[in-house]
Formats: sequence, C-alpha cells, structure tokens
Amino acid sequence: MKTAVVTGASSGIGEACSRTLASRGWRVFLVARRGERLEQIAGEIRGHAIVLDVTQAREEDLVQICECDLLVNCAGGAIGLDAVDRASAEDWTNMFNSNVLGTLLMTQLMLPRLIASQGAIVNITSTAALASYEGGGGYCAAKSAQRALTHSLRLEMKGVPVRITEVLPGMVHTPEFSLKRFRGDAERVNAIYEDVDRPLSADDVAQVVAWVADQPAHVNVDEIVVRPVAQRAQHALFRGSLGWLEQQRADQSPLNEGAR
Repeated sequence: MKTAVVTGASSGIGEACSRTLASRGWRVFLVARRGERLEQIAGEIRGHAIVLDVTQAREEDLVQICECDLLVNCAGGAIGLDAVDRASAEDWTNMFNSNVLGTLLMTQLMLPRLIASQGAIVNITSTAALASYEGGGGYCAAKSAQRALTHSLRLEMKGVPVRITEVLPGMVHTPEFSLKRFRGDAERVNAIYEDVDRPLSADDVAQVVAWVADQPAHVNVDEIVVRPVAQRAQHALFRGSLGWLEQQRADQSPLNEGAR
C-alpha cells in the first residue's frame, strides 16, 4: 500500500484529495490544524490524522510517517480582497506563511522519504499565479511564490527520480475557502459563484491529483491548469446557462413533463 501525506486536509481540496486517494487504496496521513474535524475525516477514510500548523512543522511532528510516496501540499488560502494601497501587511504575511512557508517546510521534511520511495510531490497553487487581478495582490503574490518554489525544486532535483507537479485550479466551488477570504461574509461568497454554470468542485481537482499520482514513475506532469468550462481565463468568466446536453435531456424527459 502506497502512502500519501496531504496538507490542508480538514476541508476543501485537501479533504477531497484525502478521500479520493483513500478510495483508491492509498494509506493517507491527513495534516491540518483543526483537530476535531481532521480526526472525523481520518476516521471515515481509515486514515491517520496529524494535527499540525504546517508553518511550524518539525521532524518530530512527523515521526509516525515512516514512508512517503506522495506529498500533496494543499494547505494555504486567501485573506481579503483589498487593493495594494490599502492591504494589510499582516494578511499578506499570513498568506505567504500558509501558502509558501508551509509548502517549503513540508517539502523539506518529507523529501528524504520521497527520495527513498522515488515518489512524487504535487503542489496545489492557483491560476492566480498566472495572472494578477484587482484586489488579489497578496494571494497572487503568494501563489506566484509557491509556483516559483515548485519550478526551482524541479530543476534542483535534476538527476533524482522524484516527480514534481504543480496543479493550478481556476474557479473551484469551495465556500469555506471564500468565507475565510471574506471574513465570514456569506453574501459576498454567494456573489462569486452566482450564475456560474458548474464551477469546479474540490473533487474535480482531487481526481486530477490522483491521475497525476497514478502515472508511471518515469512520467512527470510538470504542470496542469484546470478550469471549469465557464471560465476561459482569469478575467473571462461566463455567467449563465451553458446548455449542457444532459440537462436538456433531463428537462425533456417524460418524468419531468408529467411533473409540469
């Protein structure tokens, strides 16, 4: 049984990655700060919970992980949507700590195990690392730094049989992520997804991570951008129905005709 370590595993993409990998037969170590939630998820998937703030990770926190075939760095997040001239330095520091420093520390700590197993690292960054947008200065900067870390690491590991992949999701329907960003303002969160026909789910991203992990040991997927069809670029989001065929068929079915 192969072993995966997933950070940010108490919600969103990290939780989805943990569940998906476990369903495919991986032994999963779930890493996050929220102990009660983490223990619940770990119990449901027969995983192992490690309650830990990745920005302060040390070797002694991870002694129970003897082997590691896959490290998925999901821990991170965005705070606020303030313009640069009004941005909080504390918010920027927190974003850099969780997205960049956490990835750095967990990678450093797990790398000897990954080298021993000839394993893989998957860093979850964001399309925010590819194109900046108004109000996203801090998050875009943090994800750009995480992307740069990933690229440098891949080059530095030349000659070492460890795969290093960056997954860059676009719009993902993760309300908890957005609630944190907008400090609990549900109305602003709802406005983000309003009339967007099928944004990505955390499960969609987790399926991509699992696919990357399942590639042969000599195949490195350097990076993969994943967006919903409704989002063609960071600045090109379509709001409205896309007219999916299966929805049209469902609307035209005799059962629905009878209901009307």
